[in-house]
Amino acid sequence: MIIRFLLVLTLIFSIKSFAFSNEVNCENFKKLSIEYVKCKANSVKNKTISASKNFVEDTKNYQKKEWSDEKKKIDNVKEKINETINETKEKVLN
Repeated sequence: MIIRFLLVLTLIFSIKSFAFSNEVNCENFKKLSIEYVKCKANSVKNKTISASKNFVEDTKNYQKKEWSDEKKKIDNVKEKINETINETKEKVLN
């Protein structure tokens, strides 16, 4: 029973380490080295890009949600105007 527990525990820790392997660890470099500064700069750049993409997507979704009713109203008015224009054209031409 203890062996199974240790085996499962080892398996969980090994999977967890693979899950975080894509993260860049800048702590491996000396703090005053060029590599450390480049690593930190890339980290900040990636976080900024990610945050701005999320902000843009959230804004688009909000605008679509909030303005969808008004857009329908505008489309309905355009259709009515086009119908009246077409009716008057027919009256004038006939």
